Amino acid sequence: MNSPEAKSEPGAGTPTIIKGPPGSRRVPVIIGAIALVVLLLGALMVARAASRVNRVALSSQPKEVTVITAKAGHYRPVRRYVGTLEPWVEAKLGPQLISAYVGTVLVRPGDAVKRGQVVATLDCRNASASSRAVSLQARSLQAQQQALAHEASRIAELQQGGFASPNEIEQKQAESTAKQADLESTEARLQRATLEVNDCVLRAPFAGEIATRSVDPGAFVHPGESVATIVDRATVRVTVEVPEIDFEYVAPGTLARIRALANDRELAGTIARRSPAADPSTRTVHFEIDVPDPKRQLPVGTTAELTIDVGKPKPATEVPLIAASVRGSKAALFTVQNGIAHKVHCLVQGEQGETLFLNTSLPAGSEIVTEGRALLKDGDAVHAVHEAMVAATPSSALTPKGMHL
Repeated sequence: MNSPEAKSEPGAGTPTIIKGPPGSRRVPVIIGAIALVVLLLGALMVARAASRVNRVALSSQPKEVTVITAKAGHYRPVRRYVGTLEPWVEAKLGPQLISAYVGTVLVRPGDAVKRGQVVATLDCRNASASSRAVSLQARSLQAQQQALAHEASRIAELQQGGFASPNEIEQKQAESTAKQADLESTEARLQRATLEVNDCVLRAPFAGEIATRSVDPGAFVHPGESVATIVDRATVRVTVEVPEIDFEYVAPGTLARIRALANDRELAGTIARRSPAADPSTRTVHFEIDVPDPKRQLPVGTTAELTIDVGKPKPATEVPLIAASVRGSKAALFTVQNGIAHKVHCLVQGEQGETLFLNTSLPAGSEIVTEGRALLKDGDAVHAVHEAMVAATPSSALTPKGMHL
């Protein structure tokens, strides 16, 4: 294939130009068009990126915050104590006079027992034998004393006829008196032996429930050791120890709110009794509240929280606890007026749960910043959104900060 080239004929002054195919002239045009399009697209992208750059300082923009309206309320100081639910009466059954092996234990924890019901027995064969021996000895002494008494009476009759001397009569009467003393001593020993025998059968002193079973048959117990514990829960006592400075707040008749932690029950009761003296080692005062529980739903030995109101209610302004920084008796918080945040300081009256009670120098109805206050300064411009609006808006319509798009 011949390529375009210039040829000169001999003897000719001008060379002859031979043209190539027509398609070869379009290639530079296409390349130039593509380069132009790329340059235009690049310029367009640069312009778009430049248009999105924020050339305004962020500090001059209003800060997004969440606010809530302060409410008017009343604050009454309260005292909170921790007490114990105890049974009305409690008895630890066990031997008090003898040491013996446990023969039988007839109850388990949770069993209901009646007064006088046998709870456990001890192996008291030795005590029974001793009691029987003392009983026989007492019968023997009683017979001897009666014989001596009759003999002294007969000798006294012989004295009238001159057949017996006064000395003989006095000796017989002395022997009779001595036997009577021995008899009374033996009868006292017999009573003790009888108590020891009775100590071998443990009976319920009152109607109640078995709280604990401490030993099983075969165990050896000593006086004072417990075999089983019985409680009466028909009435539960809430016992509390309070500091001595609260003595006036826990007078009998004072109303208290009680929360039983074991089953999360809310109860109410009045203080039934208060100790007139403080504990010398802890300087605490003891008081009790009686709570009737005929259905026996409150477990004893568990914890109870008590709340007692003291003083009189005072006007206050209620704000969420998260809206303020509390130091000592003062709280610092931000209010919003006309889109400007203002830092204020107020005196704290108290707090209950998640609510903070401030003095009325902060008027009710003020817009208080709850979220975003950590980044605020006094006088900053803000864009406030009320918490009620945030709560009512679906999460899909909020930005990650919780603000409207």
